[in-house]
Amino acid sequence: MNSLATEQRSLRDPTVRHPLWPPLTSGDPVLSTDTVAYPLDVDYAYDRVPGDLFTRPAAHGLERWAPLLPPLAAPGLGEGDTPLVRLADGVWVKDESRNPTWSHKDRLNRVAVSAAVGSGARGIVVSSSGNHGASASAYAARAGLPCVVFTSPFAPPAVASHLRAYGATVLTVPHASVRPLMRRIVAELDYQSVSSVTDTAHTGHPFGPEGYKTIAYEIALELGRAPAAVHVPTGYGELLFGIAKGFQELARLGVTDSVPRVYAAEPAAAGALTEAMRTGADTARVPVGPTAAYAIDCEISGYRGVVALRATGGAARKVTDRQMADAQAELASQGLWCELSSAAGLASLRAHGPADEDGPVVCVVTSSGYKDTATARDTHAPTDLGWDEVKALLTQA
Repeated sequence: MNSLATEQRSLRDPTVRHPLWPPLTSGDPVLSTDTVAYPLDVDYAYDRVPGDLFTRPAAHGLERWAPLLPPLAAPGLGEGDTPLVRLADGVWVKDESRNPTWSHKDRLNRVAVSAAVGSGARGIVVSSSGNHGASASAYAARAGLPCVVFTSPFAPPAVASHLRAYGATVLTVPHASVRPLMRRIVAELDYQSVSSVTDTAHTGHPFGPEGYKTIAYEIALELGRAPAAVHVPTGYGELLFGIAKGFQELARLGVTDSVPRVYAAEPAAAGALTEAMRTGADTARVPVGPTAAYAIDCEISGYRGVVALRATGGAARKVTDRQMADAQAELASQGLWCELSSAAGLASLRAHGPADEDGPVVCVVTSSGYKDTATARDTHAPTDLGWDEVKALLTQA
């Protein structure tokens, strides 16, 4: 079925509305100020959603959810329908590392690259530490569009190879040059950005977070209800916002009777959303210290995260690298190998709670462990062991 998307609306004031096309990738042109760029949201004709939308058979690919997504003009790669894995203590893990490029970003890029195709862009451009760039490159290649990726020269070797595998143009320029160059590529070469081009706050692509809503749909359908809480690794807050919006839509449509509290998990070395919530500000900028959680060490927050936490009664929490490493090890002990940043949600639950007893608790794992900084750098020397040494190793208490 075709998309039921109707228009873009300002997150700052939903009564301020704009046509669905073109996507306003620089934020709301009416309400944005010199200090805060406010992102756009997408509205739908909810009264026309098919009654059987949430009872159809599960399937890979976002086409299943087309009525509640912007138009899917670009072909997909079988994204979504990732497993929900139950840990020994009953906590559920939504494992987004099972997507085509091994991260949650595939849901966003299926929608954002579709927007570029639908609006006639000549290519796409993205700034990314790894996951977003690899995913954007894959979906651009699938759609037949050129892709430019601005990334760090210090990206882990496996990530650096992944970024280049799809034929994207990968640029490693000084950080201060990235957004000015992206804006010129958009303005002069007619490319569309699928990440943020604003300096005053993170806005991102207005259509992109709609892809993340489908995580909420899948969780609710598998559990048979909305969970009590969802813990989400958080950088700029787009994933957080998308999941919260998905659960709000489910409640609006009568599929569930509640909306879970959504919790943001940020690295202790940063924590911009935590600071925004502490001060009551719409956005915040913080210094970033050393951390191995490079995928979510954002110095500036986006307004989407504040909206998600206020709407669901959740909170932002900070976790240390040690706490994330412990959570990463716990997940590995259960057969789930994830990137350090991806373990932030479980780390937050273990460190801060709450131990919700009014329903299931879900932690989102966002990407595969092969994207960690140490992956492909560590070496392991061969061992020359005889049977006695092998037997001793295997029979140790």
